[in-house]
Amino acid sequence: MTEAAIYDVTRQALWIAVVISAPLLVVALVTGVVIGLFQALTSIQEMTLTFVPKMAAMLAVFWVSMTFMTATLVAFFTGVVIPGITG
Repeated sequence: MTEAAIYDVTRQALWIAVVISAPLLVVALVTGVVIGLFQALTSIQEMTLTFVPKMAAMLAVFWVSMTFMTATLVAFFTGVVIPGITG
């Protein structure tokens, strides 16, 4: 395997990691901002108010996007050819 091929596979793997993690990160960001605004408007400073809804939203999005994540990873790993590994 050449150096260029290694860099290409690494670049593809990093991009796949970004694509797969984007839905969860976007939902966590949006949920955090909404709850932060709610806390600022109501002067409620409860730590569980930020944690529980954010985890619930991320769990729901993860449940919905599991098929997409799995299909993306399977497509990546079936397309990567590494010499010396048979399968």
